[in-house]
Amino acid sequence: MVLLYPTNIKNQKQHKQKIKGLEYRVTTLEFGSFGLRALETGRLTSKQIEAARQAISRKIKKKGKLWIRIFPQLAVSSKPNEVRMGKGKGAFSFWVCPIKAGKILYEIKGLSIAVAKEALYAGASKLPINTQMVSLL
Repeated sequence: MVLLYPTNIKNQKQHKQKIKGLEYRVTTLEFGSFGLRALETGRLTSKQIEAARQAISRKIKKKGKLWIRIFPQLAVSSKPNEVRMGKGKGAFSFWVCPIKAGKILYEIKGLSIAVAKEALYAGASKLPINTQMVSLL
């Protein structure tokens, strides 16, 4: 399992972001004819993104093409259990991607509507947020 993470980072320990409002940048299909859109805000870890990608790839086989429109670029740190207060922020734990409502997560192209719907629903079942299938057709 290949996990996504940035290769070069300036500051590893970042502030926790508040995810408010609607997405206004990545809201339309650019590459494919079918896509998976987020209906609510949340944070997706690199493991969740990869699990959904594998589920979609398993359904489309080698017929279609898949684009991942999200990337985990926010580092989350955590301290171990039963550690006293102070002594810094804690060690890096995992990478997340902040998601706003309306963002396109995945796009696929070159498939029939039935296969695309089945593949995107398989990927959506791996994600902790509510999603919706969108299409150009």
